[in-house]
Amino acid sequence: MPASQPALFATGDVLLFEDAEGGIRYRPSLVDAATAARWFESLHREAGWRALQREMYERTVDVPRLIASYGLDSPQLPVPVVEALAAVRAVVDAPFDSVGLNLYRDGRDSVAPHNDTLHALAPGQPIALLSLGDVRDMVITPKPGTRGRRIRVPLEPGSLLLMSHASQSTHDHGVPKTRDAVGPRISLAFRVRLPGSDLLRGYRPAS
Repeated sequence: MPASQPALFATGDVLLFEDAEGGIRYRPSLVDAATAARWFESLHREAGWRALQREMYERTVDVPRLIASYGLDSPQLPVPVVEALAAVRAVVDAPFDSVGLNLYRDGRDSVAPHNDTLHALAPGQPIALLSLGDVRDMVITPKPGTRGRRIRVPLEPGSLLLMSHASQSTHDHGVPKTRDAVGPRISLAFRVRLPGSDLLRGYRPAS
């Protein structure tokens, strides 16, 4: 089924899916282009990027992107993350306590369709995804039994994708590979974890 294109609302936000917890919304310009570029350059150089592996279909595979993660109370939290958190909190009322960063180095890097790990996330709290660097498409797909169409959203630098906790039970989201000539992209996913949870459970350092 072809991807549908969402409508832009007067507020500047795009409502992609509605549910009782706010659904899935896209804000094209949370921060200006110069700020997004500054954050990208700093994090690209200085974040604690790791190459990881995981078990899939009874074999070990490389994760097709680099990953970094921080508790938001960490003294090692990069300055751009502190600034990005303030920008997100200005529009999202949630007690975020962690951030996961993904570095898509080129069009070969991707993340398969998935929902966030619900057993590790506080019920009722959203996931806020801030994009930096080159534009990559996010594909959002209803799970079986959920009404709606597959949506492809080009995530602009400085944009915010906000997903409710409830939407993780109704939709998958992913960033597909592309043959287009694209440069690196960084995403920052702000979340509220349950105590003792590990969002990288099942991953291990690449050998």
